[in-house]
Amino acid sequence: MTIRVLVADDQAMVRGGLRLILEDQPDIEVVAEAADGAEAVEAARRLRPDVSLVDVRMPRLDGIEVTCALAGPGVPDPLRVVVVTTFDLDEYVYGALRAGATGFVLKDCGPALLVEAVRAAHQGDALVSPSVTLRLLRHLTAQLPAAGGADHPLSNREVEVVRAVARGRTNQEIAAELFISLSTVKSHVAGIQAKLGLRNRVEIAAWAWENRITQS
Repeated sequence: MTIRVLVADDQAMVRGGLRLILEDQPDIEVVAEAADGAEAVEAARRLRPDVSLVDVRMPRLDGIEVTCALAGPGVPDPLRVVVVTTFDLDEYVYGALRAGATGFVLKDCGPALLVEAVRAAHQGDALVSPSVTLRLLRHLTAQLPAAGGADHPLSNREVEVVRAVARGRTNQEIAAELFISLSTVKSHVAGIQAKLGLRNRVEIAAWAWENRITQS
């Protein structure tokens, strides 16, 4: 199955580079490009790509506004959005997270990670890796006010899974680390999302950092 991707960035050279990287993969097709946020929203709603790769800073609508319009709370049929950012734009990362982004990619992450992020989003997962999202979330959370943290509906096992997600572990790695099956990990992740009202692994990681439960 071909993954249909929309690429939104206000720099033509960046869009062209992203297109070359993505279309070098046999299972990815760039179906549209957008030079600003409003154009990205219009094209995404019209074409409904599998994944929208959106720059955080664009004219007319920025990446947060685009993410909120396509995947935010209240959107009846949300699309999957991966935000492209740089490490010094932490306030944008946090805003995009809360707006419904399913992943974050640093502009200098390299082709392999970019492709991984697109494929993860297409599969309904989110890219939470120690080299990208985890580093951003840790920096962000250091600037947040202390949370109560202890008052939550999770079981001890679910807390262990949350900590592993926040550290960037994959489901397979969590299963090996906690000596449980892959299907059990998936069930725990789904249960955690339901209990906390979260939509993906990125939001689980953010919740863990916000509530200061990332350490044993």
